[in-house]
Amino acid sequence: MSESISPIKIAIIGGGAAGFFAAINAASNFPKAHVVIFEKSDKVLAKVKVSGGGRCNVTNTSSSIKELIAAYPRGSKAMKKSLREFSTPDTAAWFAKRGVPLVAEADGRMFPRSNTSQSVIDCLLHECVRHQVEIRKQTPVEKIAVVKNGLELTIRGNEKVEHFNKVIVASGGSPKLSGLDWLQDLGHQINPPVPSLFTFNMPSERITELMGVAVARATVAIPGTKLKAAGPLLITHWGMSGPAILKLSAFGARELADRDYGFSAQVNWTNISNNDEVYKKLESLSAANPAKLLQNIRPFDLPQRLWLFLIAKCGLEAHKKWGELGKKGLNKLVNILTNDLYTVKGKTTFKEEFVTCGGVSLESISISTLESRVCPNLYFAGEVLDIDGITGGYNFQAAWTTAFIAARLG
Repeated sequence: MSESISPIKIAIIGGGAAGFFAAINAASNFPKAHVVIFEKSDKVLAKVKVSGGGRCNVTNTSSSIKELIAAYPRGSKAMKKSLREFSTPDTAAWFAKRGVPLVAEADGRMFPRSNTSQSVIDCLLHECVRHQVEIRKQTPVEKIAVVKNGLELTIRGNEKVEHFNKVIVASGGSPKLSGLDWLQDLGHQINPPVPSLFTFNMPSERITELMGVAVARATVAIPGTKLKAAGPLLITHWGMSGPAILKLSAFGARELADRDYGFSAQVNWTNISNNDEVYKKLESLSAANPAKLLQNIRPFDLPQRLWLFLIAKCGLEAHKKWGELGKKGLNKLVNILTNDLYTVKGKTTFKEEFVTCGGVSLESISISTLESRVCPNLYFAGEVLDIDGITGGYNFQAAWTTAFIAARLG
């Protein structure tokens, strides 16, 4: 896109991560342009502030496109192409160049070295000042109209409309379908939004008494479906959380919503899929420790409180000796360790973060430019698109990547 004699005007709708990154890159790509961010609330970068427990999980260490796209339950094909344009190493380099070096944790998540999200916020705000990006808070855009040479924005409570040559919508996920009516009215296909990345509520299960207990590696499945996920699992006072649960909730977002969040969760505490292998390990343990009590020998490095809970749940006595179990006792342990069932009734948002499955369908978007197929000069970035990832920095990476591409404006 070439700039006309008079400065072009570029509007960014949404003051979150994708909105700011789009604005900064648009202003960098078109130095003479007047770039304006419209934020409906009185705060910008709110999700950046609270993400990662206030530390901001900026991205992930993985640079493998194959590994990265596996982290996106929806939009993986689009991300496969887009990540070739701006991927995780590009994100790390971009922030490092601007004084916010990122450091990696053992699980692949990357945080600012300062260990606070404020570093990311300050960086983005500073870049907006440097590029003379105008930020308007409490300025909700309620309508977009196609006009000659661009688009007109209607601001709620303002009788006047404003003309822009290009508009990037980075308004984030909407908890309700009605929140996307203004984009559907333009002719875009909308996939109804439902929550993703949530924890499981288990109000009738006694395992909540073990709140705080964590297992390094477990497999969780939803019986009657193909949904299964593995990873660390945390027992909470309301049910279960941790990466295994969050990943499962992401991939099952729509199916679990259809069930009104009432279903069974099957936990394999050993993370070993072959039950015969689990039996043989327990049999060897029994043979090596026949006089030891069940309560004193914990298989598979299970936490003590969880092991005692599972022994009781399958009807065995904690003071029973391993050598007294027999085949029947070993089978009871195998079953509780690999096929432990819990009733889930409801969900809880993960920390203060809210991620949606759904949004503007990628069928309505040109993936190479992120320009609308039905509305010229209109582009999209971030979670307003039907792209979402599991926990681990993938949703922010989608925001940086799509914003970078949209900001090329063609």
